Amino acid sequence: MLAPGNHKVTCLTRATSCNDRTTPGRAASFADASAPGRGAGTLARVDTLLARTADDAARAARELLGVVRRTPVERARWLADPLGVDVHLKCENLQRAGSFKIRGAYTRIFRLSDEERGRGVVAASAGNHAQGVALAASLLGVPATVFMPEGASLVKERATRGYGADVRFAGTSVDAAVDAALGYARSTGRVFVHPFDHPDVVAGQGSVGLELLEQVPGVSTVVVCLGGGGLLAGIAATVKQARPDVTVVGVQAEGAAAYPPSLWAGHPVPLETMSTMADGIAIGRPGDLPFSIISRYVDEVVTVSEDAISAALVRLLERNKLVCEPAGAVAVAALASGRLRPTGPVVATLSGGNIDPLLMLRVIRHGMVADGRYLAFMTAIRDRPGALAQLLARLADLGANVLDVVHERTRSSLAVDDVEVLVVLETRGRAHREEILRALAEQGYGVHQAVEPATAGGASGAGAP
Repeated sequence: MLAPGNHKVTCLTRATSCNDRTTPGRAASFADASAPGRGAGTLARVDTLLARTADDAARAARELLGVVRRTPVERARWLADPLGVDVHLKCENLQRAGSFKIRGAYTRIFRLSDEERGRGVVAASAGNHAQGVALAASLLGVPATVFMPEGASLVKERATRGYGADVRFAGTSVDAAVDAALGYARSTGRVFVHPFDHPDVVAGQGSVGLELLEQVPGVSTVVVCLGGGGLLAGIAATVKQARPDVTVVGVQAEGAAAYPPSLWAGHPVPLETMSTMADGIAIGRPGDLPFSIISRYVDEVVTVSEDAISAALVRLLERNKLVCEPAGAVAVAALASGRLRPTGPVVATLSGGNIDPLLMLRVIRHGMVADGRYLAFMTAIRDRPGALAQLLARLADLGANVLDVVHERTRSSLAVDDVEVLVVLETRGRAHREEILRALAEQGYGVHQAVEPATAGGASGAGAP
């Protein structure tokens, strides 16, 4: 474990995630304990914050008894074998309302005074916090209004309404929705329930850390998804207070990674743009309170690609029979991609499972492409009866499953008696994919273009699982 103040930020795919201050996959130290402002007084204040947050999380855990589920921990042999350590999955995707967010939301609303509850609450979220607030408010008999960004998941919107909240849309990002919610709170007197930047919310999320310490008492590394930082800060506080030897790692999507540049700068730095399928952790600026804990007590922050996220979702579905949303799978993505080499036992959090079915279809397709499970190629064959059947028979002999075939007869480069075909296959993985391409070349097929199904224009349904 790194001592407080000696951290690593690892950008696993692009150096630009750390403002070009480290190379991909290389860890860089920051926040040296000897730097200005890092003296004994600062350490004492931070230690007090840590102890207070951990104690507050223990109180929140008692308040949450009978409200939230003690979610199970599942073993993941498919991760353990290549890593050489035991890997456990903390399944908050099986939590009430589909994510860990009910913990922080309920804690925050539960601790309001009667007068504050009477005024009602307002929140902003892309979906999971919205559902957590809506469910918590309904359990406590408190009126709730939730602002969501345009384009938020239909599943999450409907669930939020189903729990009784008044849903309104504002802007195209969570940050814009937060601004709208804050304005609504000022004009109506409602209490704003922040998704991550409040002591009660961090304390509620910290109850996850207390549970996983009890469920995997020998844990050595904890890997947690990271957006605004409420979950990671809460887990870091509870874990480090009880077991300072445990390594705590945060994981962000590389297209929405606000923490690496913020940690380098020593203060929260907002992102100018974000682009990721993991909407649940697409937060443009770290929370002040979570940042103050994470910057001192989280050992490493890493980023993962969209391919790694989608491949992790597919593996979780296939191997553990667990449905996750993209944000909920980033911790597993960091392990499955081979970028983290942790000491074990390892606990990886699955933070949420609220995924729109249409998005799931796209993500599964993307994940299977990333895992080498699809192959699309174009080749020319004679335009005569039996030529296509002969090609398909050879593909069948190679164990490939044909998903789609498209003919092209009008390309100017084709001979008069030739036809070009686009064939989309399902394969067993990258090695099988390369075997098919080699065999086709040996059998005289000019596979002059190999493309991914997602870019194979003209193939209706190409790549659909």
